[in-house]
Amino acid sequence: MIKTVSLAAESRSEQGKGPARQMRMKGRIPAVIYGRGRKSQSLSLSAFDIDLLLKGGVTTSTIIELAVAGKSENVMIREIQRHPVDQNIQHLDFYAVRAGETITVDVAIHLDGIPSGVRNAGGTLDQVLREVTLSVLPRNIPERVSLDVTDLEIGQSLHVRDLVIENAKVLTDIDKTLCTVIAPRVEEVEEPAEVEIEEEEEGAEPELIRKPKADDEAGEGSEADG
Repeated sequence: MIKTVSLAAESRSEQGKGPARQMRMKGRIPAVIYGRGRKSQSLSLSAFDIDLLLKGGVTTSTIIELAVAGKSENVMIREIQRHPVDQNIQHLDFYAVRAGETITVDVAIHLDGIPSGVRNAGGTLDQVLREVTLSVLPRNIPERVSLDVTDLEIGQSLHVRDLVIENAKVLTDIDKTLCTVIAPRVEEVEEPAEVEIEEEEEGAEPELIRKPKADDEAGEGSEADG
């Protein structure tokens, strides 16, 4: 099942772009938590703690035990807003989850093994889809979905319908391709261009172009004068 991590947050009352900007300058990130039947609440979190969580592999399908003012509840990251230039986190949305509430999550797809078409025929494994959307209870969220690809030959593919996921409903189109083995690319070798040589007609004599010498021209001219 999916791992659970812990995170501390503080409640905040100030709203607007100005207070949020000042908060970021102090190393804090503004956030909000909401959920079905739960009143939304504005929060402030440590930018350092959030950075550690994300670098540690936390995703939108990770259950987070969020502590606010001494009380803890399970949440998931619903949205991460980043600055368009430096990509620093600007705001976080958390969704409060309940034990018996079915939720929709995106879970990573992991391909196990090396396809036969890659090992024996020099092909390339192309993973087309990297996540699958599930409807599942929080306790049944898989950390990832694994799929064995060792038997795939050149030109063969696996689809969403080939996934086996217990205690979850797959919402992604079952006909979508997950991966395929592509044939090795053959480089075309260009043949040297044929040079056409015009053959001379049989019996034809070559044309001789001869420029008269200057002396000959002068001599002819003298005889004419005489």
